[in-house]
Amino acid sequence: MNEQKHTPPLQLGAIQETMLIPVTIKATETQRKNARIKDYTAVKILETLQCDTSKYDKFMSHEGVIARTIMFDREAASFIAAHPDCTVLNLACGLDDRFSRVDNGTIRWFDLDLADSMAVRRQFFSDTDRRKMLTGSVLDTAWVSAVKSFGNYKGHSCVLIIIEGLLMYLTEAEVKKTFDIIADSFPGARIITELMCRAVTGFSKHHDTVKHTGAVFRWGIDNGTELEELCPKLQLLKEESFNLEMSKYTFRGWLFGNLPKFKQLNNRLAVFEVKAYSPTPTVSV
Repeated sequence: MNEQKHTPPLQLGAIQETMLIPVTIKATETQRKNARIKDYTAVKILETLQCDTSKYDKFMSHEGVIARTIMFDREAASFIAAHPDCTVLNLACGLDDRFSRVDNGTIRWFDLDLADSMAVRRQFFSDTDRRKMLTGSVLDTAWVSAVKSFGNYKGHSCVLIIIEGLLMYLTEAEVKKTFDIIADSFPGARIITELMCRAVTGFSKHHDTVKHTGAVFRWGIDNGTELEELCPKLQLLKEESFNLEMSKYTFRGWLFGNLPKFKQLNNRLAVFEVKAYSPTPTVSV
């Protein structure tokens, strides 16, 4: 008789527990007949973890995560197609496996998250010559040094930074610090991130899945230009509501994306570019 392999019970912080929401949704979506995304790693993770994940897969969260995944994948793939030798930094990665969906065989990829999240991640992912896992906080510059110390990091290459499902759990000061670190370390980088509107930040306890984790929404803005004002080294290139994708598939998704009182409440994908550093010219006397 084959012995069934068990993983130890999960011990995650409230914010880190939110990583179980997207992996659950990606797994259940993958197993549907007409799946909009395929993430077989998520299926494997869900089959292995010893916890009840049904509370993490509710309709609005499901549609939001799938829309976000499709839109982030599309944006990342577009950048990689234009810059096939780029370096990708996936911050607060959780159990995400975007690398497998957008890899072109030449990119370098770094996944960063906190220690408890990484302990779980390492049960399912392994480092390779082009893909590395880093343990640390986005608020600590140690991760920047770790990225640049790897032999597969090419300082001259284009850099893409992905920040998905993180900023809403930070304070405004922490958001600013995160982007200041990025801007000072990777001038010219492209950033794909998720933004939450300000009105939603007070409803953590009513969110259909986040309410089960104890995590609290702390920061939101109504327009990407507000982040430009907070972090002047950023330039907004694009901002699109998840409604654009959600409304394609279900009536409820279409309704949420078109009713005046609700359509502005959904999260958005935003693309920024870090302004390239221009040293102040010296003046000969």
